[in-house]
Amino acid sequence: MISHSDAGSPEHGGDLAAARRLFPHAPQPFIDLSTGINPHPYPLPSLAAAVFAQLPDSAAQIRLCEIAARTYGAPTAAHVVCAPGTQILLPLVAALVPPGRAGILGPTYAEHARAAALARHAVMDVGDIDELRRFDLAVIVNPNNPDGRIITKERLLALSDDLSGQGGLLVVDEAFMDVGPPEASLADQVHRGNFIVLRSFGKFFGLAGLRLGFALAAPDLAATLNAALGPWAVSGPAIAIAERALAEDAWIGATRTRLASAAAKLDQLLAEAGVEVVGGTSLFRLVHTHRAQEIFQHLGTAGIIARAFREQPTWLRFGIPSESSWDRVRSRLASCGKLAGNATTQ
Repeated sequence: MISHSDAGSPEHGGDLAAARRLFPHAPQPFIDLSTGINPHPYPLPSLAAAVFAQLPDSAAQIRLCEIAARTYGAPTAAHVVCAPGTQILLPLVAALVPPGRAGILGPTYAEHARAAALARHAVMDVGDIDELRRFDLAVIVNPNNPDGRIITKERLLALSDDLSGQGGLLVVDEAFMDVGPPEASLADQVHRGNFIVLRSFGKFFGLAGLRLGFALAAPDLAATLNAALGPWAVSGPAIAIAERALAEDAWIGATRTRLASAAAKLDQLLAEAGVEVVGGTSLFRLVHTHRAQEIFQHLGTAGIIARAFREQPTWLRFGIPSESSWDRVRSRLASCGKLAGNATTQ
């Protein structure tokens, strides 16, 4: 399991308060590359004042479920649960299985382990998908965070079948599937009944502060999750914005192309800095280098925050810079390469 920081660095991506404590003299505003959030957010529409003043409209949420089902590939709106971010869903999903043994395919996002422990499971990190067959709750992040690993749909369905025979539940976190291979998604198979797919809205649409996510599941599991969330779980503004954004196929397609191009551009800058890109998605890139902490500090003192990992000290993860940030990032990464060259010649 990955703990998401090195000693003294932010425990989670996007924690700029922690970054300010760590680099109090860095120029601001920070360039935050510690998350995997689209730096080109969906343009916010004008919303009527009533959306903010009134309780969320249940009919609008039903429409959102219908649109989400179409966009993500779930069979019907009855298979969709809207929530105030997938983070809220993690312990609720883990609690669908009586307390037992939870296996998490790692290294991956640490919050899954914390949520499973909250649901009173004994949690174990495993390195091979075949090991998950012996658990009551099996969790896979696909594409994986932080290395972008993809598990094929066929392997996931085979695991689901094995778990079904023993009353187990498979959870597949597809938070980054918007930029992953569509054929790997399990969204169109959730009617099978013993697995749940999680989808994040804020990452791809660049609106993480909206706090919106979805669980895709068989109708009985979806009903259980909806009951646990209670009424008005999702804000009216979040429903109104997502209802439009998820229906904008042209924006979605153009954004996937734009992010892929930006990821290739970032790969080039990282290569010129002398570090090896070992994985990721078009929302983040993972590098391996024995200079990880040196580079983390060198960037941080210039107000650029990457993601360091306590249990993987040779890893750094980089999000995609915004358009206004590329020059600063390019310049500082270039100086990282010069530092490496100087160290070699000394």
